[in-house]
Amino acid sequence: DVVAPVHQIYANDPRFNIILLANNVGKRKAQIAAIRSSSGDLVLNVDSDTILAADVVTKLVLKMHDPEIGAAMGQLIASNRDQTWLTRLIDMEYWLACNEERAAQARFGAVMCCCGPCAMYRRSALTLLLDQYEAQFFRGKPSDFGEDRHLTILMLKAGFRTEYVPDAIAATVVPHSLGPYLRQQLRWARSTFRDTFLALRLLPELDGYLTLDVIGQNLGPFLLAVSTLAALAQLVIGGSIPWWTGLTIAAMTMVRCSVAAIRARDLRFIGFSLHTPINIFLLLP
Repeated sequence: DVVAPVHQIYANDPRFNIILLANNVGKRKAQIAAIRSSSGDLVLNVDSDTILAADVVTKLVLKMHDPEIGAAMGQLIASNRDQTWLTRLIDMEYWLACNEERAAQARFGAVMCCCGPCAMYRRSALTLLLDQYEAQFFRGKPSDFGEDRHLTILMLKAGFRTEYVPDAIAATVVPHSLGPYLRQQLRWARSTFRDTFLALRLLPELDGYLTLDVIGQNLGPFLLAVSTLAALAQLVIGGSIPWWTGLTIAAMTMVRCSVAAIRARDLRFIGFSLHTPINIFLLLP
């Protein structure tokens, strides 16, 4: 009922080819149906809650001129940043994910996850990978999460490079309350840990930095969890306050936030320190 009026507006526009599937089969199969019916050299994936800057397509296409690049993503910002304290925090999280993690990975030729809200793919590369992409199983069932990361890993396995374009800006809606945010982060974490096994086979062919990055992404949360549990045990069993653990975590948090504030020239990143207690007491459990 919600989609029907939109369909009616664009159904007779010759610039659009709208595919109506009989049932809601999930993002992956809808994506595959669209790719298989496409004809252009490049395919742009945009999530339905995302608004692109006017020059995004041009900037991504310029990056895709290199035939070795199979996919490129733009920079994500929160379109509803000013809605709540959490949306402000997530907007900073997106900046860090794009301009620290993805930017560093791109320097070494392999962004490990081209994010769904704004990612451009080479169709000839997609054609080689669609059967593998469609047939992914997890614990004996067809996979229904982590599409973006899995498709990126398949692209890297096929020998293509993946890139990040920081001035191609896409604004996407982010969760404004903790419940949906925690569910989103759980999906993403499952995807990260699952596809790490695929990534491990790739790493010998990639730059050594990327090995460090992948190991850090997976080992970091585990070490933080162990540190937190050890601190709680010290408090409960020994009766002493784990000052060193708390001070170390606080110091690492402030260093990271201060570096981000300097690089972004924006003092609001000091406030990203609030993400640490959310991470320790909500996301890790």
